[in-house]
Amino acid sequence: MSKGSTRERLAQAAFTLFDERGYEQTTVEDIAERAGVGRTTFFRHYRSKEEVIFPDHDRLLSAISGRLAGSTHATALVAVSDAVRLVLMHYLDEGELARRRYALTSKVPALREREIVSVARYQRLFREFISDWMGDNGTSTPLRAELMAANVVAAHNHVLRRWLRGESADPAAEVDDAMREVLALFPVPPAAPSASPGAAGDGTTVVVLRSGTDIDALLPSLRRLLRDGGAS
Repeated sequence: MSKGSTRERLAQAAFTLFDERGYEQTTVEDIAERAGVGRTTFFRHYRSKEEVIFPDHDRLLSAISGRLAGSTHATALVAVSDAVRLVLMHYLDEGELARRRYALTSKVPALREREIVSVARYQRLFREFISDWMGDNGTSTPLRAELMAANVVAAHNHVLRRWLRGESADPAAEVDDAMREVLALFPVPPAAPSASPGAAGDGTTVVVLRSGTDIDALLPSLRRLLRDGGAS
């Protein structure tokens, strides 16, 4: 039997026992016995009965980091949306198991606290990425990055919970719509300049000022300034 199927059988056994006996009353030995494996086999797949309940957050965080790291300044927001979608799809792939987890964590305070800590890890990852993307644009940058990351996570959780409660027929489309709304709240910061001002290849900068003088009277002076500037 493959490792994957054993892990899944342990998870199914655990949730069945949690439903029958309650979370606190169920032991690791109970789960292993119900799944038809030994205690040692259980610990090859999970470090504790609590870990059976939650998805592999370390693997998900690694996948998110990889997607974000593969972006550029111009594609950063696309990467954030893709990363959010990646997490949502993980839960959708779990199907009924994700719904059973949601019901259980809603009833057990200790598990709810663990879930809050996990959400904070995702938010921190997005905040650090967004802060780097925004660059050093003043003292408000850390706050803006925090606000944006919080909105990103809130949008994901809103859609996920709707699906978990059976209220969303197309959560993938909903999360895409939600992310568009969130990202529209935040203006795209300018990309860092590739070279210092005045360096070769910068091109021409034109500054326009309002004047009451007629354009025909101004043109000779403008041409002279351009000519003199180009000769320097």
